[in-house]
Amino acid sequence: MNVALVKPTTDHALGELFAAARGRLPGSGPVAEVRQNAFDDFARLGLPHRRIEEWKYTDLRALLREIAPLAPAPDQADLARAAKAVKSLGIDSTQKLVLVDGVFAPQLSDVTALEAGVHLRTLREVLEDGSNKVRADLLQTSVASDAMISLNAALATDGVLIDVAEGAALAKPIHIVHVATDSGTSLVTRSLLKVGNGARVTFVESFVAAEGAKSYQTHDSVVIWIGDEAELQHVRLMEDALDAANISTGIFTIGAKAKLNTFNLTNGGNISRYQGFITFAGEGSELTTNGVNLLGARRHGDTTLVVDHAVPHCSGREVFRSVLDDRAHSVFQGRIIVRPGAQKTDGKMMTRALLLSDEAEADNKPELEIFADDVTCGHGATTGALDESLLFYLRARGLPEKEAQALLIAAFVGEAIESIADDNLRDFAVAAAERWLATRG
Repeated sequence: MNVALVKPTTDHALGELFAAARGRLPGSGPVAEVRQNAFDDFARLGLPHRRIEEWKYTDLRALLREIAPLAPAPDQADLARAAKAVKSLGIDSTQKLVLVDGVFAPQLSDVTALEAGVHLRTLREVLEDGSNKVRADLLQTSVASDAMISLNAALATDGVLIDVAEGAALAKPIHIVHVATDSGTSLVTRSLLKVGNGARVTFVESFVAAEGAKSYQTHDSVVIWIGDEAELQHVRLMEDALDAANISTGIFTIGAKAKLNTFNLTNGGNISRYQGFITFAGEGSELTTNGVNLLGARRHGDTTLVVDHAVPHCSGREVFRSVLDDRAHSVFQGRIIVRPGAQKTDGKMMTRALLLSDEAEADNKPELEIFADDVTCGHGATTGALDESLLFYLRARGLPEKEAQALLIAAFVGEAIESIADDNLRDFAVAAAERWLATRG
C-alpha cells in the first residue's frame, strides 16, 4: 500500500510566510542570519510527522497542517480585551509580565513593582540593541534538533529576559501571561530566565484567550538556567481557546545542589504539545516534575519530557496523570538518560491515564537510556477506568453520578497538583481542574 504524507505548505508558501514576517522580527546582522538559518532548517524538515520517533503520536502534518501567519501587533482595542482576560485569571499575588499576541505589553505588566533583585529586559529590546549583536545566541539552542524549535527561533517576535540576582528570595512569583486576541494567526515568543546561585524563585506561565480569539496558534519557548544551590518552582497553566493549537518547549539547565519543581496543567486547546528538556549540569541536584492533562471531545494533548543526567549524584521524580473523555487523545513520552560516569543517579517516572470513554485513547511511552552501572532507575505506566466499586460506594451515600465521578477524578489528579508548593497557585490549578469537570456533559 502506498502512503502519501500531506505536506503542510509548498516551499514557495513557506518562503512567503517568512518574507511576510521579516518586517515584524527584531534584530539585524548576526541575528538575522541566525533567523534565516533556523527557518531554512524548518523548511527542510517541515512539520513533524509520525515517521519521526519523537513525534510518532503527534503528527502535526495531519493535525496542524500549516503554520498560520504572524498576528499583527495589538492595538488599543486588543489591549483592552487582553486586560479583561488577565483580570479574569484571578491570580493577584504575582509579578505579572504580559505578552499580547506575541508582543510585550508594559501597560498591562507589573514593571514598576518588580522585587529587588529582578532585572527585566524584553527580547525585542535586546535583539534590536546595536551594541548587543552577539545576543544572536538568545535564538540558538543545542538541546535538540527539532523543527518546531527552529521555527520558534526564526519567527520569535518578542519575549522577556529575566535575571534574578544571586541569593534573592522572591516573595511573589514571576508570572508570564500569554494572551491571544486575534484569530487564525500565530503568536511566536521566546523568553529566558536566569536564576542566580542560591536564589529562591517561583515562576508561572499562563496561556489564555481574550474574548473572541479563535483558531490561533501559540509557538513558545522558554530557556531557564538554575544556578548552584538555587531553588525554582515552575508552574505552567495552559488554558488556550478550545480550537487553538499550542506547541511549546521548555529547556532547563540545573546547576549543582539545586532544586527544580515543575508542574504542567493542560486543559485547553485543541492540539497541544509541551516538550521539556531538562539537563543536570551540576552534582547533587533534585528534580520533581508533575503534569496533568484534562481533555475531552477530540482534543489532543502531548507531554514529552527528556531528563538528561549528565553528572553523578542527582535524583529525579516524574508523575503524570491524564483524564480523557469522549474521543480525546493524550500522549506522554518520558525519557531518562544516564550518561557514562553519572553514577549514583536516582531516576523514576510514573504515568497513569484515566479513560472516561471507550473511545478515548492514551499513549504512554516511558524510556530509559542508561550508560552507567551504579544507578537506581525505573518507570511504570497504567491505564484504566473509574473504579466501579468506589463509584457505587459514593452513589450509595447519596451523591449523583456526575458528582461522584468528579470526586474520584479530583482525587486521581490530586497527587500531581499537590506538588505545587505555592498555596495560591495550587488553589488556582484546582479551580482550573474543577472548571473542566463542570464542562463535562
